[in-house]
Amino acid sequence: MAKKVKTDRREFVKYSTLGVLGLVLGGGVVFTPYLSGKENKLRPPGAVPEKEFLALCIKCGQCLQVCPYHSIKLNDVGQGYGEGTPFIDANIRACYACNAVPCVLACPSGALDHKTEKAEDIRMGIAVLEFTDTCLGISKTPVPQGYDDKMLAFTHSVRNETPEEVDLVKKFMGREGTECTLCADMCPIPNPLSAIAMVPDAKGGRRPEIYDGCIGCGACQDVCPTSVPSIVVKPRMTYEEYYGNKSQGIS
Repeated sequence: MAKKVKTDRREFVKYSTLGVLGLVLGGGVVFTPYLSGKENKLRPPGAVPEKEFLALCIKCGQCLQVCPYHSIKLNDVGQGYGEGTPFIDANIRACYACNAVPCVLACPSGALDHKTEKAEDIRMGIAVLEFTDTCLGISKTPVPQGYDDKMLAFTHSVRNETPEEVDLVKKFMGREGTECTLCADMCPIPNPLSAIAMVPDAKGGRRPEIYDGCIGCGACQDVCPTSVPSIVVKPRMTYEEYYGNKSQGIS
């Protein structure tokens, strides 16, 4: 019998509503334009290099307001440098690569580069199969019961569900007891096979393989049904930096 996998949903908190506070604190950027310290947060699509991002972001929360998936949070006090700046926690809700990239269009300061015009332009990080020993695809363990409920939990926690969220939930559903290919199936970019595919593994199952089309949106991490995601996104890291020139993807 397939081994039992712990599937408690990663603890989540509702996205912060610090937009008003951000408007007050945003002026602090004028006095301290380059905040020290190393950030390793997954920034929204189009985010410029971190040091420049921290200098340009006025903490207005406009990107959060227009995100149809409620993916964007604002950095709270005590969460490191850049209080009030936007980030995405893929353990709670990933970016789902809206084709029009509304968060970028809403950014008034240039912290999110307006050259990011479509999903394929996004470069947030790179996905990595970090824990092969827990990957359900490799062990041939079916998607466990309760997966539907835990994916619904976040959507039901937000005040106003959007049509995009409703469609996303429909795509999540009905996978309990089936072969786990969620990370590949839920990749939101127009040509997902350029970013990720399930390939045969030496242990007899199938594992996700990452290609250079990966945009680092975190969807694979979001949908991974293990309590600690087997696949994670390394923020602001490129394919070449992590994988070298191993592969150019599948067309």
